[in-house]
Amino acid sequence: MAENGNTAASTRWKGQEQLRVRAAWLYHVEGLTQSEVAKSLGINRLTVTRLLADARKRGEVVLRIKSEFSGIIELERNLEQHFGIERAVVAPFLDPQGDPTQTIAAQAGNFVTDLMANGMTVGVGWGRTLFQMLSFVDGRALSGVKVISLLGGIGQARRFNPSEFAWQFAELFDAEGFLVSAPAIVDSASTKHTLLEHCGVSHIFELAEHCDVALLSCGGIDSLTTSYRTGHVTESERKSLVEAGAVGDVLYNFLKADGSLCDHQINERCVSMPLANLAKIKQRILISGGADKTDIMVATIDALNPTVLVTDEQSAKRLLNIKLGL
Repeated sequence: MAENGNTAASTRWKGQEQLRVRAAWLYHVEGLTQSEVAKSLGINRLTVTRLLADARKRGEVVLRIKSEFSGIIELERNLEQHFGIERAVVAPFLDPQGDPTQTIAAQAGNFVTDLMANGMTVGVGWGRTLFQMLSFVDGRALSGVKVISLLGGIGQARRFNPSEFAWQFAELFDAEGFLVSAPAIVDSASTKHTLLEHCGVSHIFELAEHCDVALLSCGGIDSLTTSYRTGHVTESERKSLVEAGAVGDVLYNFLKADGSLCDHQINERCVSMPLANLAKIKQRILISGGADKTDIMVATIDALNPTVLVTDEQSAKRLLNIKLGL
């Protein structure tokens, strides 16, 4: 009886899945209205609405909006011209005081989906924007893809963990993952040296130097950014970094406003890809935005000269205002 019950449950589940996907296909691909979908499938409109929402939540439907906004295009061209960026990708975002993380993540997800191909080696950073980007990436099975984490992780199992992001991104493309088996920040420069020279960590960073692409984000210096909210950097360390002139970090390389490394002991303790080596990667994609990140974005652009910048409309305007002295 138990076996028959399981079989019946499995049949019902498969039937529900087929109904859900069929509803999504009729609505999103064939362009039927929800009422027309309901009539076609012999169900009510409320059920169609629920099925479409479920399909989105399960990742069975990935919406990708492609259109040109004249104002956005002008911002992209100005960023490219004034910052020497090969390609700027700007997401529409109207609220100057709002949090653009989600809209940047969506735009970045579309860009990365189109970018990925067989045989690529991708180095990845971490941060809230990159984590949210995962849900907008249309994963697929690729061959010969390698994903390399560009910094150490954290001991506790948390959502915002560099190793976890690298692993999840690799799974999207059936890629081989390479993680840094060390904390992102260690207790001393000598510990870092030991890990690099005697524990195999340097091998990961050597592999990373040959990446085709690096996916990066940057973090501001205020107490609400990811590094401090997750406990990687203490409040006293944050304050001392501010006193030393730091405006934020890229892979725990803390920078001053001019893009130079901040003279602070934390930079000697971070287990991550050095900026000088990071700058050698052929394609460096900076994915970031927000009012609290303007200074570190300018510093990161100066330090790494990214080939691609993915940001939002308001952040693009702030960057240009600083560049043009407005």
